[in-house]
Amino acid sequence: MATHLKPGDPAPDFHGKTTDGHNVSLADYRGKKLILYFYPMDDTPGCTKQACSLRDNIAPIAEKGAQVLGVSTQDEKSHQAFTKKYNLNFPLLADTDGRVGRAYGVLGSGGLVSKLKAAAGMADRVTFVIDENGRIRQVIGKPDVAHHAQEVIDLL
Repeated sequence: MATHLKPGDPAPDFHGKTTDGHNVSLADYRGKKLILYFYPMDDTPGCTKQACSLRDNIAPIAEKGAQVLGVSTQDEKSHQAFTKKYNLNFPLLADTDGRVGRAYGVLGSGGLVSKLKAAAGMADRVTFVIDENGRIRQVIGKPDVAHHAQEVIDLL
């Protein structure tokens, strides 16, 4: 895990556009739990398994009072195609300049592998569970992509 953030830390603010063209920020999730998950690239095997795991379990996640927001460095067009192909039922944030990934320490701030991935424009796979007050509650540094939703549900 490349991030320097840990449970109890304030979640870094972020701003960006989602799949549907809406501008979002951390403040939009105040009063709700947020599952903010960073992934390397749209429509790759691991990223698809992870997204589909969350998609298939969005109801139990919502029942626990949480919303899901995926983040990668691809643009809105790529996110729209990925969302449509897999019928994703949560938004994806287009972090094309990598600003959000760097703020969360998942883009080029780890070891050599992280730096090589960042050079290719890919973030590390890390999930942050952010509480209603905007603080990091949990960090999943090595998500099990096929069972990621259950990992998240167990932490909520």
